[in-house]
Amino acid sequence: MNKMQLTICDGTEKNMRKYINENFKHILHGGDYNPDQWLDQPDILAEDMRLMKLADCNEMTVGIFSWAALEPEEGRFDFSWLDKVMDDIYRNGGRVILATPSGARPAWLAQKYPEVMRVDESGNRIFFGARHNHCYTSPVYRQKVAIINRKLAERYKDHPALIAWHISNEYNGECHCEYCKAAFREWLRKKYGTLDELNHQWWTAFWSHTYTDWEQIDPPSWRGDRSVHGRNLDWKRFVTDQTADFMKHECDSVKSMTPNIPTTTNLMCFYPGLDYRVIAKYIDFISLDNYPDWHGDDSDIERSAKNGLINDLMRSLKHKPFVLMECTTSCVNWHSFNKLKRPGVHNLFALQTIAHGSDSVLCFQWRKSRGGSEKLHGALVDHEGSENTRVFREVRALGARLKKLDEIVGTVTESMVAILYDWSNHWALNDARGFCNVDKKMMWALEQVYRALWNKGIDVDIISSEDDFAGYSFIIDPMQYMVSDELGKKMGEYVENGGALLCTYMTGMVSENDLCHLGGFPGCGLRKVFGIWNEEIDTLYPEDSNEVLLADGTTVKAIDYCELIHTEGAKVLGIYNSDFYKGMPAVTVNSYGKGKAYYIAFRENDGYIEKLIDEVLKERGIVSAFDGELPYGVTVHSRTDGETLFVFVENHTAQPQSLKTELAWTNVENGEPVIGSIQLDKRDVIVLKRNL
Repeated sequence: MNKMQLTICDGTEKNMRKYINENFKHILHGGDYNPDQWLDQPDILAEDMRLMKLADCNEMTVGIFSWAALEPEEGRFDFSWLDKVMDDIYRNGGRVILATPSGARPAWLAQKYPEVMRVDESGNRIFFGARHNHCYTSPVYRQKVAIINRKLAERYKDHPALIAWHISNEYNGECHCEYCKAAFREWLRKKYGTLDELNHQWWTAFWSHTYTDWEQIDPPSWRGDRSVHGRNLDWKRFVTDQTADFMKHECDSVKSMTPNIPTTTNLMCFYPGLDYRVIAKYIDFISLDNYPDWHGDDSDIERSAKNGLINDLMRSLKHKPFVLMECTTSCVNWHSFNKLKRPGVHNLFALQTIAHGSDSVLCFQWRKSRGGSEKLHGALVDHEGSENTRVFREVRALGARLKKLDEIVGTVTESMVAILYDWSNHWALNDARGFCNVDKKMMWALEQVYRALWNKGIDVDIISSEDDFAGYSFIIDPMQYMVSDELGKKMGEYVENGGALLCTYMTGMVSENDLCHLGGFPGCGLRKVFGIWNEEIDTLYPEDSNEVLLADGTTVKAIDYCELIHTEGAKVLGIYNSDFYKGMPAVTVNSYGKGKAYYIAFRENDGYIEKLIDEVLKERGIVSAFDGELPYGVTVHSRTDGETLFVFVENHTAQPQSLKTELAWTNVENGEPVIGSIQLDKRDVIVLKRNL
């Protein structure tokens, strides 16, 4: 099966492109612009337009925290300043992503309607201030948000600068007010139908927690109880659904007048508070806020791989190009140590993000705020105010490069390999009282398998249990603690139909409601798929280790976890070499139908999982889009429109690198042919293309 034919947007093998906005087919370059902070200094606003043009910035995101300027008093609106900003940006060749301002409400709203402010776990109403401390369930807040949003949409629906809606900002947090408690109980009624079913699925007979009235159910709280893990899990799911419902309410309020203007909201990488798979369903494209810490030396290679993982997740949420909505040009002000980006790092970070599917490089912020908590946060324009800074020169150089990459806009990434990640699984695993309670290292395991692919330049999708598995030749699923009957069946059918599936320790232990599977682990039929039975798991102390003897006679150090598994048809690829389970299987492969299921029962950090992944890739004939050998720290990622393959060759090291290729490529930026030798400066990227 050719996966390229599975994701074509118009049903043909040509024109696979998926645009953010078909009326502006350019790499977006710009960032968050807060002109409402400078309304008393028109000379600065005029200078902004000159500098934007100088830096080849073609987009500004406006109005994110502007509610107080747009509606200074209830019912009194002032759009005059925003009219001018929209006109000025368009007059200078730019476009606007216009924000709804719900991320920070004005003081008059909190004063007149205190119910809009959140209630914490202790039952205390939060004071006015900060951001996102309002209640998503509050009828008043929803009403006031809809009013200001519709006013914006009505006024700017026909403005030529408007290319997208930025819905609120970095949704996060939860509320424990009476509105939210009532909504939670109603959510549970819809899910379970009866209290008997809820009590069964939550296993409330434990510690005599059985509920006899819906009103007895409160959200988990440090003042109450957190021992009912099914409730903990459902509360997190409810918070996601309630946030998504509020966001949909916002989207509807602008879409009613601008049906053709796409919507987005800015997500925060692997933020643990919300299931972004749910959020993604209600917006037209994904936006990312990404602020990795960079040291400026070869220690950045692992950070670069992690950054690739984040980008691939964002692209995979809707399987289309996304927007880098926020990053920093220099430093942030909220890390423990706010080190500057070294020369060249912003360029590398930007082009890497485009390589993984972004159609933009947008920064926070355009101009440094003069006061407040972000006055020392990095920006394109410093307090000094001119183009005569190192940061501005780098941004200007990047802008010139991005103008040459417009032919990449809308192209997609075609991956034969996927890694499975579910927020609910991560929540349940972290909540489990067992194994290592300090840190189960789910993200560590995810990053470990991702790096094995990143090092080889293999394009990869980060999928969920709801995605279609059929188009992938190889799926890796680390620490899939939670497996529903549906997912277990889906995994089995995937292998049976010819797929290769690699899972690790802690697979298939609980149901979707966090109830342990009966009949042995892994549950849901996976015991047969993998041909193993996991009897116990040994959690090692940090100073402990075991040793695994592989079939080729080499050994691997086992750390953290060692599962005691029995084979039930699987072939043993390695055994434990010490402790009371010496000689028991540690890694296996099982032929199941037309495919193979691999199981690694231990954790290691000696490179074995990368070796095993490499063996599966070779067996499956999965190769990088680039034909040459890749030195450590150099990787490649690709995008395509079905006719042309675009390859980004990225040097994430602090030294120049040389590569060889036998294929005939073209340098996208200058149109020159490339064949034989490729020279890469430190922390630089070359963008190549060839016809398919």
